[in-house]
Amino acid sequence: MSIQLLFGQNVRLAREKKGWSQDRLSDESGLHRTYISGIERGVRNPTIEIVQQVAVALDVDIQELFADLKVKASFYD
Repeated sequence: MSIQLLFGQNVRLAREKKGWSQDRLSDESGLHRTYISGIERGVRNPTIEIVQQVAVALDVDIQELFADLKVKASFYD
């Protein structure tokens, strides 16, 4: 799995855990909703600044957004 797909899946899981829509994450992060969608689908290659914006908005550590959930299954428990 590519790093973009892994990051995107983890962003989506963290967003859904908070009960947020993509619109809400867009508002909280200052990023456009279509950009959030692209991140979650793994078609965007965000800069480290964007990664930080998303992590801050979701109130998670950056490394959590890159965790391999197959290895760390209890990450979102």
